[in-house]
Formats: sequence, C-alpha cells, structure tokens
Amino acid sequence: MTTPWAELTLTRFPADPRERLRAWDAADEYLLGHLAQDGTDLSGTVVVVGDRWGALTTALAAHRPTQITDSFLAQEATRANLRRADVDEDSVRLLTTQDAPPERVDVLLLRVPKSLALLEDQLLRLAPALHEGTVVVGTGMVKEIHTSTLKLFERIVGPTRTSLAERKARLIFSTVGPMMSRGASPWPYRYTLPDGIGSASGHPVVNHAGVFCAERLDIGTRFFLQHLPEPSGAARVVDLGCGNGVVGTAVALAAPEAELLFVDESFQAVASAEATYEANGLLAGRAGFRVGDGLAGTEDESVDLVLTNPPFHTHQATSDATAWRMFTGARRALRPGGELWVIGNRHLGYHLKLRKLFGNSRLVASDAKFVVLKAVKQ
Repeated sequence: MTTPWAELTLTRFPADPRERLRAWDAADEYLLGHLAQDGTDLSGTVVVVGDRWGALTTALAAHRPTQITDSFLAQEATRANLRRADVDEDSVRLLTTQDAPPERVDVLLLRVPKSLALLEDQLLRLAPALHEGTVVVGTGMVKEIHTSTLKLFERIVGPTRTSLAERKARLIFSTVGPMMSRGASPWPYRYTLPDGIGSASGHPVVNHAGVFCAERLDIGTRFFLQHLPEPSGAARVVDLGCGNGVVGTAVALAAPEAELLFVDESFQAVASAEATYEANGLLAGRAGFRVGDGLAGTEDESVDLVLTNPPFHTHQATSDATAWRMFTGARRALRPGGELWVIGNRHLGYHLKLRKLFGNSRLVASDAKFVVLKAVKQ
C-alpha cells in the first residue's frame, strides 16, 4: 500500500499466499491521503476504530495511535503488519470493543462497520472522550455508507457532511456538537427465544452490538436448534463461531454433563455468548469462552462434537476461506468417532468440502434454504 509517508507491505491474518484479497482498500487510502493533504494535527490522542487489517494503524504508527477493534483477526493482522514494517508493537495501543476507551480523543478515525448497531455502540462509548477540537473522520466504500449511517454521526457526534466519492470510497466529517441528546446505549440487548426450538425454547439470549441477528433469532439458527444432536455423558462440545452462544447454550441445557467451549473471532460475540450462558443459570465451571482464530490452540483429538454455522463473507467479499479453516480445525481437534455438525445455505456446497476432508458427509435435515450436515472423523 502506498501512503503519503511510506510504502507498506501488508497482509491479512492468517497469512495465506493463495489469498488474493488485499489488506486495505480505497477507503483506507482516501482517509490517509486526506489526513496528509489537510495537514491534520496528529500530535494528540489518535484513535482508530474498526481498522480491518491494521492498514490505518500501521500507516499512522509514528503517531502512537490507539486501535479499537471487535476482530481478533484484525488485531493479529495489525501485530503482523507492524512487525513487517519494523515498527515496535508497543508504539500503538491495541484495544477491543469490550475495553474501556481512552478518556480523551483528539483525532477519531472510523472505518464504517457493516453493523449499524456496532457503529452506534462505539460512537456512544467514545462520545464522552470527544471535545470541541476533536477531529472526527469516518471512511468506507460508497455502498457501505447510508443515510442511516450519517444520521448516527449527526445524532451522537454533531453536524455531519460527506466528501465526494473517489474510487468508490467516501469520507464522513463530523463536528463535535452539544452533548445533551445522545441517549443511552440500548446494548446489550436481551430477548426470549420462541417455542418450538427444542431445549432452548423460552430461554433468554443476550446480544452485544454487532453480533449477527442481535435482535431476533435468525431462521438458520432456528432450523439448527430443531435438529441438534444430544451428546451423552461428559462430552466435550465446541460451539465454533458461537455468535451469541445460543447453540452451545441449548446443548448445555439438554445435556447437563457436557463440557462446552464457545469460540469466536469477535470480542462482542464471545461476550454475548458468556452473558447468554450465565443468563440461563448454567454452571460456570462447565464452559469456557475464547476469542481466537477458530480451533487454533485446541489440542489435537480433544473434542467430541463441533457445531458451527460458518460465515461465507469477509466484510464485503464472498469467501469460503473461513469455513475451510473451521472444517480443517475441527477435523484436527476431533477425537476418532467425533462429529462435526454444520448448518449452511444449500447453495454453498459444504457437503463437497466435508467429503474431501473427512471422507464422508451425511445430510441430517434440510428445507428450501438450509441443510444440516454431519461429518464423522474416521
């Protein structure tokens, strides 16, 4: 990536030489170019929110920025890109969306997230740290910035305008206004699961902002909950890509002796899963909660059952890379005879990937849109 200050070699995480998607886009370049051309004073506290692969943080490392992200993968990519640029990791501050934000922000730079709820939550969390002199600039591709996006900036930060589009990217400029009408954050959000979905029926779910289908049970998960296996004895079960943890919690409710592990790369998701588990009055000692890259770090042949609904998007790009890492990680972590259960859209063809990796794939259930598949480690 060419920046106004240097040429940077950047990668996503985990690095894959076959990966054709870049670790930056035109929105990152537009923002950095604006900061240089405008002569923005970066000597104060610079906060970068939602930096997708660390491109902005790495480019601005000389100004000792604070990065705030919901993504474990983005945080690890930032560390890798800092090392690649020969920058001391200690020169930046890496925070998650669950950490307390800085008490004062002089320059706030935001990549507009896919989730409007996450944008609202982060703006509300950062609002007390803003002051009249704070420079606030958002960036994103044109298709990511909507009228609702601008209204959020207007309500929480102050008067807002946008730039002209360049290479299908746009900037958002907000001037910090009066602090009286922002309102309280509605997150985390809590609702009760409907009847007819097995052991989880009528039980509470807790969602932090940005978690998939945070305000209702999505139809794919509903279908999965109707067809979950019931492990026997002290089985070790992983809710992989756990989101709000409703799948793993349903297993814990149905199988009192099972040991659960909830894993997601989103800090918001893992916090939601833990809150959902606790809201159902389940014993804390039966479950672990981990933010990470799938099952990396899990011991080989230590798991009896893996349940997953893999994502097939990485930001705006469609990709099966995450699903493949999940499947390969599950195969490694499962004991012989252990099972991987997957729900996915019919058109994704997961049965082909499972047969290639496990040598088998059985259709457990299907409807017009979804399939539930089972693969057994031989």
